[in-house]
Amino acid sequence: MAEDDVDDVDQAILHALQEDARNMSSGDIAERTETSGSTVRKRIQRLESDGIIKGYSAEIDYQASGYPLRMLLFCTASIPERGELIPGILSIDGVVSVQELVTGEQNLLVTVVGKDDDDITPVAQELLEMGLTVADEVLVRSHETTPFGEFGGE
Repeated sequence: MAEDDVDDVDQAILHALQEDARNMSSGDIAERTETSGSTVRKRIQRLESDGIIKGYSAEIDYQASGYPLRMLLFCTASIPERGELIPGILSIDGVVSVQELVTGEQNLLVTVVGKDDDDITPVAQELLEMGLTVADEVLVRSHETTPFGEFGGE
């Protein structure tokens, strides 16, 4: 699917799902988009099959669930290997996300959660054993998200 194929209705659907996918029915979205529920369902299926909607997940408050530390590890990997390393990094206990960065010397951003330093330190060690350099570590106090405004259509 080309970027041009995502029209205003698709964007409104994406915005609604970002707001609250769990509680947003196709009927609710249909009202917002002035289309039918079946149109919304078909478009969601198409957006999923085209890989625009990659999945649905719960937004977890790690601190409230007993994991108060959220650490960002800025890592450097060889450029040819960095993409290939991501699945292995994601398999490390405590890692919740990996972002591939395309500018700067640090080219992987690894997010780790844990109860204490004893949970975080082994992750950094495993990254080193994979051949990565951990260039910087940042402790995060909070992390908030919002739906992408361009999809709001307002």
